[in-house]
Amino acid sequence: MLLPTVAVVAGLAALVWSADRFVDGASTTARHLGMPALLIGMVIVGFGTSAPEVVVSVFAALDGSSGIALGNAYGSNITNIALILGVTAIISPIAVKSQILRRELPLLVVVTALTAWQLSDGSLSRIDAVVLLVVFAAFMVWSVVSALRGTDDALTGDFTQELASHRMPLRTAVLWLVVGFVVLVVSSRTLVWGAVNIAQSFGVSDLFIGLTIVAVGTSLPELASSIVAARRGEHDIAIGNVIGSNLFNTLLVVGVAGVIEPLKVESTVMTRDMTTMGALTVSLFLLGYGFQRNRPRGGRINRIEGTVLVVVYVAYLSYLVATARSGV
Repeated sequence: MLLPTVAVVAGLAALVWSADRFVDGASTTARHLGMPALLIGMVIVGFGTSAPEVVVSVFAALDGSSGIALGNAYGSNITNIALILGVTAIISPIAVKSQILRRELPLLVVVTALTAWQLSDGSLSRIDAVVLLVVFAAFMVWSVVSALRGTDDALTGDFTQELASHRMPLRTAVLWLVVGFVVLVVSSRTLVWGAVNIAQSFGVSDLFIGLTIVAVGTSLPELASSIVAARRGEHDIAIGNVIGSNLFNTLLVVGVAGVIEPLKVESTVMTRDMTTMGALTVSLFLLGYGFQRNRPRGGRINRIEGTVLVVVYVAYLSYLVATARSGV
């Protein structure tokens, strides 16, 4: 029991560290190669911040741990909206000015609905997974086109400022890119092994471990980057991290895991986790799009709304813990 616990703690720590190094190395390398700041932010950073979820879910699928694969993806989505955006908004209210992000919000709602429909039969087949990956590919093409055309979008200035704060020589950037990726893979494998053994030792499902320990751990890079971005006034990056990560998790993470091994879906995923994720996604859409009459120029998540999101997350997590041994 001691060894799996050490594996989870060390794996999470190394995962967070390597994800940060990987993102810095990848984005700086792309900048040296002449890529536009908006394209780096939407594509390179998007891939990098979702890399922990992707690698963890791949290893979980290879091990036949459907619960960790799905719990990691959907638990991260819930954590991103309720905990990360909630905490970030409490620290600094988040204003959404980017038209690109406002166009991504309804897409996130549609993608969430698509996933719920696919899982309604109790499984995610390889065909379902391929559909998710095709949608993801279309989303990436749209992201690249938007980034190349959206030079006047509010995100451009935020990403330019962010990249300027992470300057480093090309050789150093490539080194961090390689080292970050290698440590990311090793730490993810260590984390999955430890998580599975802990679940078996405590008699809880791997889904519970995926929704809690693994999901929170793989979401820590988004938490750190969103808080830093919000404190710098880069609000669109703060919410963009969450929207992008949730799209990557729902489409790429689950899609890749499902192609490797069709995933069995416990009934609680639909009645509890998918319902919670869906409600939070719709809430994010309403808050981020700014339908309120007193917010005519875009959405805004204030401190009160941020507090409500955190309370929802605490309630959800408390329910998971309370029912952990009753088939969660």
